[in-house]
Amino acid sequence: MARFDQFLAIDWSGATGERHAGIALAIAGSDGGVPVLVERGLKWSRAEVLGILRDLPSGTLVGMDLGISLPFADCGAFFPGLPDGPHGAKALWAQIDQICADDLHLGANSFVDDDALSAYFRRHAGREGAAFRCDGAMHGRGRFRVTELRQGEMGLKPYSNFNLVGAAQVGKSSLTGMRVLHALQGAVPVWPIDTLPSSGSVICEIYTSLAAIEAGRTASRSKIRDRTELDDALHTLGSPGLGGNGPIDDHSSDAIITAAWLRKVANDPARWTPNGLTAQIAQTEGWTFGVT
Repeated sequence: MARFDQFLAIDWSGATGERHAGIALAIAGSDGGVPVLVERGLKWSRAEVLGILRDLPSGTLVGMDLGISLPFADCGAFFPGLPDGPHGAKALWAQIDQICADDLHLGANSFVDDDALSAYFRRHAGREGAAFRCDGAMHGRGRFRVTELRQGEMGLKPYSNFNLVGAAQVGKSSLTGMRVLHALQGAVPVWPIDTLPSSGSVICEIYTSLAAIEAGRTASRSKIRDRTELDDALHTLGSPGLGGNGPIDDHSSDAIITAAWLRKVANDPARWTPNGLTAQIAQTEGWTFGVT
């Protein structure tokens, strides 16, 4: 499996607007050198990241910090009770993109504001849809994918992709990311929804906190805003540090650490064959790379 030439980690944002301070990209080469930020004169836009994904060098493993699908296994559907709902992740991506066709900058507001679909989301101003908890069967944190339940067992703190409230919410990031994945039209396989190919580039879902924990941090201290602490984490992953001192924004540090982590663990077969990942879950919910 030692076939990837470089490792690209993308810290993502689902915020409204064209350009986002929350998007950061970092690359680590297979040669073991220092991970580097992919610099931009302006803040990144989602459309620009899509352009990079369309033109990847062969042999790139891309990790995107977002959910590549929504919960399905818990209720047997993405949207239980909704007639003619999608039955697979790619059909879900297509539905999101169709409903949001007029949303600028690969946004997803139209999807969560849709009259029928809004019932499944928790939105701002105390607007919790009647179906947010899957007929009341789940706790107040909302519905989770199988991989997210496993994240919780590993000491991580996942959030439901149906939750759109709070600083740590991941719903909008995931929905906008699914629009990007749909726009690729299969140009780059998305594991595990697509089978891991024997060569070429691959996109996978990442959870930057998992990379930080494996770099010696804790779940409550996964965010790094100091260059010395960043170098300590990189050294734990067997990577050279960036050097220097002073502050760094946590989006950049998330991307840098995760690029180094991808390089360290990508050749571990267990990461690609996690317990609990069935063919049906792969096709519907997907999985977070590194969650075993």
